[in-house]
Amino acid sequence: MNSRTEPGRDPGLPLPRRYVAVLAISFGTALVVIDGAIATVALPTIARDLNVDSSAAVLVVTVYQLVLVMTLLPFSTLGDRLGHRRLYQYGQAIFTCATALCFFARSLPFLLVVRAVQALGAAAALSVSSAMVRRIYPPEQLGRGLGINSIVVSSSAALAPTLGGFILAFGRWPWVFAAAVPFAIVSLIIGRALPDPEPRDEPFDVLGAVLCAGMFGLIFSGLESAVHGDSPVISAAIAVAGVILGYFFVRRELGETRPILPVDLLAQPILALSSLGAFTAFVGAMTVILSLPFRLQHVYGFAPSEVGAMIAPWPLTTMFVAPVSGALSDRIPAGLLGAIGMAVAVAGLLLIGFLPPHAGYFDIAWRMVLCGAGFGMFLSPNARVIIGSSPIERAAAAGGLISTTRMVGQTAGATLVAALLAMNLGGGPWPAVVAAGLAFVAGLCSAARLRPSIRNPREEECRQLQPAAQVE
Repeated sequence: MNSRTEPGRDPGLPLPRRYVAVLAISFGTALVVIDGAIATVALPTIARDLNVDSSAAVLVVTVYQLVLVMTLLPFSTLGDRLGHRRLYQYGQAIFTCATALCFFARSLPFLLVVRAVQALGAAAALSVSSAMVRRIYPPEQLGRGLGINSIVVSSSAALAPTLGGFILAFGRWPWVFAAAVPFAIVSLIIGRALPDPEPRDEPFDVLGAVLCAGMFGLIFSGLESAVHGDSPVISAAIAVAGVILGYFFVRRELGETRPILPVDLLAQPILALSSLGAFTAFVGAMTVILSLPFRLQHVYGFAPSEVGAMIAPWPLTTMFVAPVSGALSDRIPAGLLGAIGMAVAVAGLLLIGFLPPHAGYFDIAWRMVLCGAGFGMFLSPNARVIIGSSPIERAAAAGGLISTTRMVGQTAGATLVAALLAMNLGGGPWPAVVAAGLAFVAGLCSAARLRPSIRNPREEECRQLQPAAQVE
């Protein structure tokens, strides 16, 4: 069985190999999602056990996301050189080894270092996962394939807080990080079935990778430094240095034939709007999900195990809505589906913001269902637009763009939550109200894609972005 896929073609994998590859990529995706989400429920416990402030404990999530943001795009380019499957499995192996070190964490600095190593492994796997999804399925089944991937993401996100709460009810918090290890082992065992397009024999842009990582690292480090009460002048200087570095990085990328930052893809209005909408949606979602455990425990008095069960309806609903909306996006404009979804999400977020004083499980659960339905209706068609509008040879770049947009949004959301907690606003309605405003912006971006000039690019753009005309 030949494991290579001919360059320039997108035939999908033959059966039954396709089923094994779907299983492998699903376990690998679950690995990253669970580890990124499961720590959320444990943050109050980690803060208490390690004797640190709540805003400092949020760094356990922020550092993980920051390293992902810094390395996703460079890894996606490196994957074209080393091979998608090889980089994917190397990343999972690094992640699994780093997870074992979590059991030895007795201080916040050590835990943050381990989380950074975990994120390096996760970034290597995540950077090429969307590209492999595109090669697993034939073009006419891409929407369905992304819908299946959404089911995996949503079900893993639903399992993470519930599993985390269950573990905390019986054991110490280091055990929550081990929950994803079985998924890594299964994915590594059956990973030979994954597509492995021929690597490109071209030099890796080391300087571009350093500039990319430095840009994201300096900007978010400066913001985090400001949130945690360090010198405002130093924090501003760090963030401004990142912006300046980013300016020169983007100018440099404009002249590259295969840029690390896919500025060639972002030059297309439909992809720019889709990326901006995804960014604001992920910032809003992360702001609510990360702040809610503090609110439910400190204001409403719920136990960690109960908090996990209360957050679960959001991703569980997304698990059912996302594949349906992904399949519908093959026939109904994604702009329309996304606008409707964000309208539902705005309503749900505002209802979460203004919970009754003595809210019970049902009061919270049905509001979470509304949010899950709205975001599920938006995210799958939005990803379908980005990955389907990109040429097959730029599939890894498009996948890296999707993953980076998600992680930049989630990192920005975590930073925003830390700022609200530092200002004593994180335990009230403000996170949900801010998230509702961000979801409204995402809805506007989605509705803007309904304009004929954006839905139907000029003839020369269509030649560059085949099959863009089939996306919406």
